[in-house]
Amino acid sequence: MTAPALIALAHGSRDPRSAATITHLTEMVACMRPDLRVAPAFLDLSEPSLDEVVDRLVAEGHGEIVVVPLLLTEAYHAKVDVPAAVASAQDRHDGLRIEITPVLGIEAAIFRVLDRRLREALKQHRVRELDALVLAGAGSTDAAANASIARAARVWGAHHKLPVIAAFASSAPPAAGEAVRAHRADGRRHIAVGMLFLAPGRLPDRVTELALEAGAVAVAEPLGVDEEIASLFLARYAVGAVGLVSLDDLFAPA
Repeated sequence: MTAPALIALAHGSRDPRSAATITHLTEMVACMRPDLRVAPAFLDLSEPSLDEVVDRLVAEGHGEIVVVPLLLTEAYHAKVDVPAAVASAQDRHDGLRIEITPVLGIEAAIFRVLDRRLREALKQHRVRELDALVLAGAGSTDAAANASIARAARVWGAHHKLPVIAAFASSAPPAAGEAVRAHRADGRRHIAVGMLFLAPGRLPDRVTELALEAGAVAVAEPLGVDEEIASLFLARYAVGAVGLVSLDDLFAPA
């Protein structure tokens, strides 16, 4: 039995660096699992679209697809945009089965990559001392999604035994600059910023600009292409692939 195809579904961005990063991540996943057909797709602003990728996979003979949303929180995109886009793509093809997995989320692997990116930034800026952290995420009108960023910030700060403030690039306060200034108002001067973004783009750039203007000593790059994220991606795929197995498949004669 052929394994279900795998689509990495990202939001998309007008910044070409974003699509390039997602494409490189899917290429890493494909190298880790050469038996799988792996393809990137985007909800908006980048190409190819989900419809285009699904059409291509069906033309290649795939009747089952697992869609892994490359999102870190269960915000509007995960709850509304992804299911709607998948339903639309599935309706175009009779008999096609598509399973949507949970989002990547903020797992232990994400924290390890976050730490690596921060260490790289500290080394680049020759920073040897820290007394506070800011953890910046995209921000959402969904309070639960913002709360997940805030929880991640508390976990990250507790791990490093440093005070931390969660910041948001849009839709919710505080912005990265405000978070840095809040630390400085408490007498802290060596403040670094971590990024809960998978790929570069307008929002991460804005976080960097505001944080440095406010006096941050270093700002990490987005999480980017990393084997631990690729492994998390494949773990989500495994769950989705199981979801496509029916009782008839389980009890079919050998």
